[in-house]
Amino acid sequence: MTTFPDYLDLDYSAGTKQTAADYPSLMDKMAKATEVTLTALQQYKKPAIMWTGGKDSTVVLYVVREVAREHGLEVPPVVFLDHFEHFDEVEDFVHQWADEWDLNLIWAANEDFRDLGVAPGESVAVADLSENNQRELERLGYEGDEFVLDADSFEGNHLLKTVALNQVITEHGFDGIFSGVRWDEQESRANETFFSPRHESEKYPPHDRVHTILQFDEGDIWDAFWQFIVPDTVEGYPTGHVPESTADLPNGLTARDLPVSPKYFEGFRSLGTESGSGKSDDRPAWLQDLDNTTEREGRAQDKENLMGQLRDLGYM
Repeated sequence: MTTFPDYLDLDYSAGTKQTAADYPSLMDKMAKATEVTLTALQQYKKPAIMWTGGKDSTVVLYVVREVAREHGLEVPPVVFLDHFEHFDEVEDFVHQWADEWDLNLIWAANEDFRDLGVAPGESVAVADLSENNQRELERLGYEGDEFVLDADSFEGNHLLKTVALNQVITEHGFDGIFSGVRWDEQESRANETFFSPRHESEKYPPHDRVHTILQFDEGDIWDAFWQFIVPDTVEGYPTGHVPESTADLPNGLTARDLPVSPKYFEGFRSLGTESGSGKSDDRPAWLQDLDNTTEREGRAQDKENLMGQLRDLGYM
């Protein structure tokens, strides 16, 4: 019996034992992202792009759109995972730019909790959850009679993100998922490859993860915004201009005119849940000490410390 992915011809080892240092310039990094993206668009039959509205996934989305335009290919659907605890500004940003860029936006969520009327921070009886969500909690070894809805907890992250992602993959038959993970983010991601198989059907619907920006570090991401993404998107924006604040935008532009989440102007460097995200500096994210401070300052650390387990369950 033939199993997934019989129609693909990919090097799943590409990127093994590499780091960002193997791609020394921004042009090297962009060239690799372009190469991986083109291969993926040509080989996968039903790819999709995970887009949080954050900086990393926006770079991924930019490269996909540019490669698709250059080669006359369709831009894949864009999937936003709603864990019910996003900043309002992040949701507004996603809707705005999905319209601006004419994206096929799929708003995905674990609807069981919405159907039950459970809000973040509230408890729900495990017995009231759907059979699928009960099975997923059992899979995690959860033994409580009640479950508190919290996207930053181990169980909540799995149900609200991974389970929702698996559901949308199954529903739409996606075979390749573009994801904005980087080697430098966490130890659990340091060994990722550009094409990363998820073929164990007992864990998740078989598919691949396509990691086009593994070779970027945080500073590279922001360089890509000011050298490519913003000037290419916003008419009259000078290439390479790095704003020091929302008041430092040229030609009468406002922050809303830029494909940059407004939370980054406020000093957030990583956007998670509203309750679990914080900032360590009031300067815009790109002006902070990116080399000697923590990118995920303020993010709920319980989840970050469990990244290895979450990855094995199918988390991004």
